[in-house]
Formats: sequence, C-alpha cells, structure tokens
Amino acid sequence: MNEIVTETRSVVVEREIPHPSEKIWRALTQPHLIAEWLMKNDFAPAVGHRFNLRGDWGGALDCEVLAIEPNSLLSYTWNFTHDDPAFDLRSVVTFTLTPTSTGTLLRMEQVGFRPEQKQAYGGARAGWPGFFANLEQVLARID
Repeated sequence: MNEIVTETRSVVVEREIPHPSEKIWRALTQPHLIAEWLMKNDFAPAVGHRFNLRGDWGGALDCEVLAIEPNSLLSYTWNFTHDDPAFDLRSVVTFTLTPTSTGTLLRMEQVGFRPEQKQAYGGARAGWPGFFANLEQVLARID
C-alpha cells in the first residue's frame, strides 16, 4: 500500500486591532464591508453557503462557509480554478478573533498551498497584509 503525503504551507497574519471583536466581525461578515477591504462578493454568514470573491484582476474565487462562531471564528474555502491545473488552488482561510485589553487580536491563517504553488503562496504572503491594512481603514470609518 502506497501512501502519498503532500506537504502544504500556510500563510498567517496576526494583528492587534484597537476595535472590539463585534465591530471587526461585522467587517468580516457584511458583504458591503467585505467588498471595501477584500473583494466584491455574495457572502452570507451561514455554514454551507457558497459564494464568490471577485477580484479586480478579473478572476473569481469559489468559496464555501465552513464554520461560524459569531465574534470569534470564521472559516471558508478559498478555491481558484485555472485553465492550467498547476495553478488550481484549494485552500481554507480562517479568521480568529481574540479580545485583548486594548481591542482584538485578529489572526488569519490560509492553509493548503502545495510546494509547487510558489506564485500563489507568494501572492498570499504579499496580499494579506494589504487586505489587513484596508480592513483597518474600513474599521476606522464605521461605527
């Protein structure tokens, strides 16, 4: 019996944000706010809901909500299908919110990058800090 083990890599971004978790949760789960910091979407906060994230680059990600714990955890698939299967990405993004004395520790982990997916991995490593910066701008604007 042959067993195939595929190593995958993860991208993790953590940031302490000076806002309560309830406010950050709204920005993570309300479609009009998600569109402001991440991408256009048809998100709904319900386990099993399938939605798309549409990027300015013309592509779309196929997503499905996997887990929701209001104000503390949100997880969904983050899948990209390409004409060239080598560029297909099957990953999962999980946001964890932990209250702190000055706000909330927001942790994002994207898992599932195969070793040969250097471009997708590099894109995620470069992209998520920018998304977080956008998120912080949105949070500063909303009540």
